[in-house]
Amino acid sequence: DPDPAPAPEPDMSQVIAIDGQLCEPGAASVSILDRGFLYGDGVYELIPVYSQRPFRLAEHLTRLQATLDGIRLTNPLDVAGWTAVVERLIAEAPWADQSIYLQVTRGADNKRDHAFPPASVPPTAFAFSSPLVTTPADIRAVGVAAIIVADDRWAHCNLKVISLLANILARQQAVEEGCA
Repeated sequence: DPDPAPAPEPDMSQVIAIDGQLCEPGAASVSILDRGFLYGDGVYELIPVYSQRPFRLAEHLTRLQATLDGIRLTNPLDVAGWTAVVERLIAEAPWADQSIYLQVTRGADNKRDHAFPPASVPPTAFAFSSPLVTTPADIRAVGVAAIIVADDRWAHCNLKVISLLANILARQQAVEEGCA
C-alpha cells in the first residue's frame, strides 16, 4: 500500500485572537475543558469584510449581543473591544476581502457539569480572519442542484450558537446527493 497523502498544512496566514490578544495559529490554545469544546456551549458571529471594511459591524455586534443574551452568557468584550479586535484582525490579514469569525464560549471550568459554571469562570473569546470565499460567477450564472431537508435544529434558530451538528448532517446529505 502506498503511503496516504499527507494532511494539508493549516493556512498559517490566518490571524487569530484569543481573549482579545493576537497570536499565531500555532500558538493559540483553548483549554480542553472549555464548554465550547465539551458541550458546544457558545455563540458565534461571522462578519464579511470588503476592501478591508467590515460590513455592518454595528449590526453584527448587536446580533452577537442578542445571541449572548439569549443563552445568558456574559459578553467578555464591549463594543469598543470587539471593534478593536476586528480592526486588528483586518489590518493584520493579507486579504482585502475577508471573513471575520467571532466565537464566545462559557469558558473552562475545573469540572464537567451541565449547569452554568460560577461567575468566576471567564468566557473564552476567540476570533480569526480568513479569506472571503464567494461563489464564482460561472456557478452563479447556471445555478446549483439543491435538496430540501427537515430543519432539525433546536427551536431557537435565531441564536447563532456553535452547536451546528444539524447543519453538518444536512450539508453532508446534500454532498452525498451531489448538491451544493
